[in-house]
Amino acid sequence: MVEQKDKKTEEKEENQEQISNKIRIKIKAYDHVLIDQSTKTIIDVAVKNGAKVIGPVPLPTHTKKYTVLKSTFVHKDSRDQYEMRVHKRLIDILESNKKTIDALMSLDLPNGVDIEIKM
Repeated sequence: MVEQKDKKTEEKEENQEQISNKIRIKIKAYDHVLIDQSTKTIIDVAVKNGAKVIGPVPLPTHTKKYTVLKSTFVHKDSRDQYEMRVHKRLIDILESNKKTIDALMSLDLPNGVDIEIKM
């Protein structure tokens, strides 16, 4: 009985380790050059530490448009239109270890890049 429980607990621990090995990183930025540089540095760090990387997968760009009147009172026909684009990328890191996670947490990325890490 004791041996069977030990085997079951070992299997559960292995399953938890396999589940925690997958890391999903979502990156958002207004500038496409910054987001490409950030994804390249993240992939380089992960590969250097021995992890398997899938991506970067480009997600759809979210575009928000604003229309503003030039005049304060009368001239409604003259307007300015502004557009704000949010570029997104997705990276999956498989078979990661503690060294990879520590390296990703201590990574210094430029301002304007938002990172969301899920394990």
